[in-house]
Amino acid sequence: MTPAKVHAEEAGTTGPLLLCLHGIGSSSASFAPQLAALSGQFRVVAWDAPGYGRSPDPDGPLDLDDYADAAAEVIRTRGGSAHVLGVSWGGVIALRLALRHPDLVTSLIVAASSPGSGTDPGKAAAMRSRVPELEALGPRAFAERRGPRLVSADAPPQLVRRVVDTMADAVRLPGYAHAAESMASADLRADLPRITAPTLVLCGDKDRVTGPEAAQALAGGLHKTASVVVKDAGHLANQEQPEHFNAWVLAHLHIVTNPRTKG
Repeated sequence: MTPAKVHAEEAGTTGPLLLCLHGIGSSSASFAPQLAALSGQFRVVAWDAPGYGRSPDPDGPLDLDDYADAAAEVIRTRGGSAHVLGVSWGGVIALRLALRHPDLVTSLIVAASSPGSGTDPGKAAAMRSRVPELEALGPRAFAERRGPRLVSADAPPQLVRRVVDTMADAVRLPGYAHAAESMASADLRADLPRITAPTLVLCGDKDRVTGPEAAQALAGGLHKTASVVVKDAGHLANQEQPEHFNAWVLAHLHIVTNPRTKG
């Protein structure tokens, strides 16, 4: 299948490429804090996944490999390889990208993610149940119901509103249905040891969606990995605690790009 075309937001003109892949209920808008703060040292690219935000709807259903291949095409069109930052579903795509296209992935930052919802029948069923919910409620009501759980109970109202608005503007059918099925079918536990890219795993200490247990499952399955808990952050730590999140990301990127620390 020809990789799906996507819209991407870009910031920064010099330095290594950092590709940002959003979660299943979001878009490139969720990476505004990273586009602003990291673009002085990196070329930061944040996509709208196929069928999300300003990206066109795909011609047909996409599985996890298709999303990984679409992300690979974003990197190829910009030349060389990339550090890949994936949040939640975007983290699962990033891991699959590193398995399918290891030459394109310099390192990984996987935040608020897991090996996939296919690791548990209940989680898989819950993921699939979101599709009729979106169809029945529509994007705005769907976002109002789901968005507040993505940040901690102590998150400021303006952040909750921004998360809800981002979701309402991003999600639609059929794109969300393809994404949900790709997540419900994913179980990368057996594949994690084959990932060679150095990886930073992050998780908010108040994440009510995936949580530290899923982060530990990732970190334990990967060889070249470091694991960090972001304090006072829910599922979307990159938005709720952007300064701390960005500091960890920069530390990782500086380590893996420094010739003295590689290998």
